[in-house]
Amino acid sequence: QVLLVESGGGLVQAEGSLRLACASSGSTFTLHSTMAWFRQAPGKNREFVAAISWSGSKVAYVDSVKGRFTISRDNAKGTADLQMNSLKPEDTAVYYCAAAITRDRTLVFLTLKEYPYWGQGTLVTVSS
Repeated sequence: QVLLVESGGGLVQAEGSLRLACASSGSTFTLHSTMAWFRQAPGKNREFVAAISWSGSKVAYVDSVKGRFTISRDNAKGTADLQMNSLKPEDTAVYYCAAAITRDRTLVFLTLKEYPYWGQGTLVTVSS
């Protein structure tokens, strides 16, 4: 059983910062796992934001957040965080943490279908 719980969402003004945290229970961090953050804005499909391999050596970002967001993980603590800087109103969405068990410690996945484990989401609202 893998449980993911997000925290850290809230209301912030444009150009502000937030740090989202994803806490995992179960075997997610004991076994090799790719972790990711997705987001879903009102009326839109859920989209990929960032992913990090189990080793942390490989990361991937959607173009719209490159240079502003940073994904990181602490396997000892079982956490995966998303530092969000220079936030824009278009970053407003529910942010979801996702996990996938992999055999490759350097692998990242970029699509929803590859992640079987999801958190409940945390709302980020950026005001202009």
